[in-house]
Amino acid sequence: MRLERHGVVFLLDLGDGENRLDAESLAGLDASLDEVEKTPGECALVTTARGAWYSNGYDLARLRTLSREAQRDFVAHHERLLARLVVFPMPTLAAIQGHAVGGGALLALAHDWRCMREDRGFFCLPEIDARIPFRPGMVALLRARLVPSVLRDLALTGAKLGGRDAHAAGIIDAVYSEADLVARTLERADALARKDRDTVAKMKRRLYGDVAASLRRE
Repeated sequence: MRLERHGVVFLLDLGDGENRLDAESLAGLDASLDEVEKTPGECALVTTARGAWYSNGYDLARLRTLSREAQRDFVAHHERLLARLVVFPMPTLAAIQGHAVGGGALLALAHDWRCMREDRGFFCLPEIDARIPFRPGMVALLRARLVPSVLRDLALTGAKLGGRDAHAAGIIDAVYSEADLVARTLERADALARKDRDTVAKMKRRLYGDVAASLRRE
């Protein structure tokens, strides 16, 4: 995980592997958000990754080795991180260069905007086939970000949508070529960073405070 600054925009690179979510990666994400949030003045955040995966969701093999209490703590930590991103006090954008699956797809949905590579990679919520029903806070996030028919199809079929189809469904706000994805997302973030930061923070709390509160309930 690597955090860089491009003018008023922070670029958080999740890595070049499957970028599965575990206790260490969640702690790293929180630490990066701490650094970004304490920066004064105009600011925006873009997350991306390298390789075939944006994030392949939970590290289920590792999660199954934990006690029930530790598993609950991990899921609660993930939901707190999602809640933090939903009302993060500046614009947030995900530049999805590869597959975004399960918990990784939820991570992308917690951002204000999502851009995606147009020719490769898929967006997928496979929990129906993994027999892992969404928790109430996750449902609140999904309902806030997806239109009902798209949510139904993703949640109940586990469909995999490429960038163009995800854009047509309203999941993704823009699609770009692999070469342009990060640069164009940074351009969008730079323009959004010029909005008054305090107003952005208040607006997001009023729009999505109920979603964040639901995610924080254990």
